[in-house]
Amino acid sequence: MNDKIYDIAIIGAGPGGYHAAIRAAQYDAIVALIEKDKVGGTCLNRGCIPTKTLYSAAKLIEDINEKSNEFGVDLDGEIKPNFKKAVDRKNKVVDELVEGVKALVKQRKVDLFSGHGSIIGGSIDTGFDVKIEGEYIKQIIAKRVIIATGSSPALIPAFNIDHARILTSDDILSSDFKEVPETLLIIGGGVIGCEFANIFSRFGSKIIILEYLPTILATEEKLIVRELKKKFKKMGIEIYENQNVLKVENTESRVIATTCDARVPRDQIDSAEKIKYNANLCLISIGRARSTKGLGLENTKIRVERGSIKVNPKTLETAEKGIYAIGDVTGGLMLAHIASYEGDIAVYNALYSIGGFDTVPHEADYSVVPASIFTSPEIGSVGLREKSLKDRGTKIRTGRFGYAALGKAKCMGEEEGFLMIITDEKTGTILGASCIGVEAPELIAEIALAMKYGLRVQELGETIHSHPTVSEMVLEAAEDVHGLAIHRARRRVKLEVEKHEDIYQKFKESKRILELLYKRTLA
Repeated sequence: MNDKIYDIAIIGAGPGGYHAAIRAAQYDAIVALIEKDKVGGTCLNRGCIPTKTLYSAAKLIEDINEKSNEFGVDLDGEIKPNFKKAVDRKNKVVDELVEGVKALVKQRKVDLFSGHGSIIGGSIDTGFDVKIEGEYIKQIIAKRVIIATGSSPALIPAFNIDHARILTSDDILSSDFKEVPETLLIIGGGVIGCEFANIFSRFGSKIIILEYLPTILATEEKLIVRELKKKFKKMGIEIYENQNVLKVENTESRVIATTCDARVPRDQIDSAEKIKYNANLCLISIGRARSTKGLGLENTKIRVERGSIKVNPKTLETAEKGIYAIGDVTGGLMLAHIASYEGDIAVYNALYSIGGFDTVPHEADYSVVPASIFTSPEIGSVGLREKSLKDRGTKIRTGRFGYAALGKAKCMGEEEGFLMIITDEKTGTILGASCIGVEAPELIAEIALAMKYGLRVQELGETIHSHPTVSEMVLEAAEDVHGLAIHRARRRVKLEVEKHEDIYQKFKESKRILELLYKRTLA
């Protein structure tokens, strides 16, 4: 038994867990951080960072192949993508960032324990007993506990995942996976599937995507998906939608997936027409499962519903007073930045609770959550979608601007895509935005800030943007909401914002007076 009593023990050192640990330590809390694998969790070791590192390599290959001649760069000989070197660089980036996080944790005097953490008893009044099973078994006491154990790739028995030729994203991002298959079959056309399709296509693989739903990236704007599909088709990526994958088999020479039409009723699947797809390797990217097992939840009042820990959506406290949960494990949005944000909320509330305050200092607010997809072109989004708003009966006005009309984009040779901003027709309140094109996630960040603090689209349009920059996309799309985009041709301008309407009316009146004076002069 460790004699030290911790203010907060955090189980899981992913982006939510280590963020919470450092934040708590900044407020002079005594913190224990428990991690059974590597600091940084899925995001840093087997997710966000390694995929974006490989994406950067794939984008460089694309730029060399498609831009070098036009940009005046003569290349002698054949361009040979080297996936092994790209993986080596990916591993180096990951290792450096992991060591960086560990150094930050150490600098803040957070006690980092290596092992599997579980709650074995206790309460908010007596403190919680937490067992750590690693090289040695330890037991600590903490006044409050934050569960931040994340998620892992979802496994379906019929897919026969063998981690050799039928793989998960964990397998394909492992430090020693350096194979570029001749053909890669990807089951699942969500964010993970599309990002890997883009990467491996650039390194030379033939890509086949099988998607159960009527479209890949089903939660994105239709126009955005259409633009990406156009690019994927150009790259030779095959997409088959409405595909119900019944089984995946690893034969001696190939991986074979058997499907039927996803619209066939379940009781008619046996007699339905079957289609077989085959490849050298298969990536299963059908979602992720919350990591709730082995945490000792049975020793608490914590409720688990549909595999997720149930929390108060505002305070993030579980049914067991004094224990909080954040990130993927709670069943919310599976985004690293959500986990980090929730880490702050849980820490503030835990520290207030320890201090004996009855009021809640912070409540979680998910009204503005930006999201990114790193395909080429990149995708960024925030807020609501056009269809969902129309289905609600909300009267909206949309502004749109294409990269092809932007000076900086032309300079960069990045003319694909567009930005759209959706607003309330009457008030100009920004309800959502979606972008596909170069630096799309960065553009969405500005719009997210405007939404968070209630700026209207008119105020975005009145903000001076540096020229020439990609950020001018925001200016032009914002002005286009009311037909005022300078670099977009329109037959007729509709000025419905009070300020501009007033200017327009005064201009018309002045014009009428001038015409009368001119006629009198001629007479």
